[in-house]
Amino acid sequence: MSPARAGSVASLLDNTAATERSAADPAAAVLVCLDFGDDGYEEGVAEIARLASSAGARRSQVVRGKRDRPDPKLYAGSGKVEEIGLAADGLNAATVIFNHILSPAQQRNLEKALGRKVLDRTELILRIFAQRAKTSEGKLQVELAQLEHLSTRLVRGWTHLERQRGGLGKTGGPGEKQIELDRRMIATRVRMLKGKLEQFRHRRGVQRRARSRRDVLSVSLVGYTNAGKSTLFNALAHAKAYEADKLFATLDTTTRRIYVPEAGQVVLSDTVGFIRDLPHSLVAAFRATLEETVRADLLLHVVDSASPGRAREAEDVNQVLAEIGADSIPQLVVWNKTDSSRLEPAAERDEYGRICRVLVSARTGAGLAGLRGAIAEAARLRTQPGHPPIPSPELTL
Repeated sequence: MSPARAGSVASLLDNTAATERSAADPAAAVLVCLDFGDDGYEEGVAEIARLASSAGARRSQVVRGKRDRPDPKLYAGSGKVEEIGLAADGLNAATVIFNHILSPAQQRNLEKALGRKVLDRTELILRIFAQRAKTSEGKLQVELAQLEHLSTRLVRGWTHLERQRGGLGKTGGPGEKQIELDRRMIATRVRMLKGKLEQFRHRRGVQRRARSRRDVLSVSLVGYTNAGKSTLFNALAHAKAYEADKLFATLDTTTRRIYVPEAGQVVLSDTVGFIRDLPHSLVAAFRATLEETVRADLLLHVVDSASPGRAREAEDVNQVLAEIGADSIPQLVVWNKTDSSRLEPAAERDEYGRICRVLVSARTGAGLAGLRGAIAEAARLRTQPGHPPIPSPELTL
């Protein structure tokens, strides 16, 4: 694709910003959280606030409400939308963020009614990923996810063209032609991105086959975002991978070779964190990166032991693992942040005498010796033919 056409695709990604009020504060956002009677509502409110903060919102206000079902036209209903508008006026917010998945029509109607940029949960997560991507592969994967999401609601950015009609009774016109051009341009760019990502995938496959020939144990860290995976990775590998107390601090897979007593050389990989309702377009786009997880011999499922929603978060992680075909890989549950939850570091065993859960603090180092011992035990079990595998963890955490 020529630079001019690539630039045109980029302008499509930014085109929706036209609805933002020029005088409004781009760092202020109204967060809409509607309660439909599902479990974990308060946890969801706290999470969307953290997502908004991670995306750059420095000021925010939450608008709550209860409904039996979403309104087909405005999702929140006309009365609630009026309340949202008043809150946005009071905050001078440029953006309204729904902690829900909006249809293209609902998003268009809301932006028209509010006169502001409206993001749903999917678009917010996509924006955070776009901010966080650092490597070439990460940037390609994020752009692919953005374009595939945009292709489902392209009409939203071009309704002014869609109203134009040809003369003399013709129904065609510049609007329809522009939309078709945009769709073809996006499709061409998507094919190019998939081709480049396939090259990264092939390269990773070569590296994995080399490790397999050397019979090196492959261990991948998985977990809910901000569970402390990168901190644990740095503690185990004596590495300096980026870590921060924010959602999706790192996107790109980092791999290091470490030595574990009684297990020898182990390849340890830190992968992107998961979250509730992770957009399917992101899961698909990051499949090349997530293959490090799919091909691992052992998953260290890192859980934030201080989180009140840890059971739900662990279940969400396992749902994504099932989606990418990694649900059959042996798991070792690692409860992290015991310094915050005030739990004692320990290595717990199941009724068969196998280690099933390790409690650690990656920040202080407490319990890491027990975790290394658990990895060594998993390595020994792997070499014993006919030995039952490490069971997948129960979700009653």
